[in-house]
Amino acid sequence: MISSKRRLIASLLFFQSVLSVHSAPNLLGIPLVDIYGRQGALGAWEGQVILVVNVASECGYTRQYAGLEALYQKYKDKGFVVLGFPSNDYGAQEPGTNADIQKFCSSTYNVTFPLFSKVSLRTKAHPLFTALTSPESPIPGPITWNFNKFLIGSDGVLKARFSSDTEPDSLELKNAVDKELEAKTKRR
Repeated sequence: MISSKRRLIASLLFFQSVLSVHSAPNLLGIPLVDIYGRQGALGAWEGQVILVVNVASECGYTRQYAGLEALYQKYKDKGFVVLGFPSNDYGAQEPGTNADIQKFCSSTYNVTFPLFSKVSLRTKAHPLFTALTSPESPIPGPITWNFNKFLIGSDGVLKARFSSDTEPDSLELKNAVDKELEAKTKRR
């Protein structure tokens, strides 16, 4: 009797793990193009804790670049990275070219975290944002505005989402980053 219960529990756990693996999109294989036009993939940051942010240079939240850079500087040596993805989809608040965006970010906010080529988040959405927001995502739902934040754990799975009004220096975001960095250390 006990052995059949154990087998049943083991089977249920196996199927639960299979379902959870298949329910979370593989984010690390998604191709990316950086702001300089270089091809790559999210897998370049495999094993790190990643904060993906859709950014815009003419938004009321643009000042968050400073906080994102401070967060990046604070945690980058612990295996954390901020990745900025400019988009003009919300309020047409990112009208510039990639060169304009890069120049603005570096000269105005001293941004050193990686920036990527402008992407679409609505019509023909970039595959990364499709995966982050799709019904198969662990935290599905549409992007509401510029500066939405997606925290991806070192295991490559979306762990948390934050709205535009969640400041980079908020306790909520810092606690989530700390938690994922701790989990990263335990995975080693």
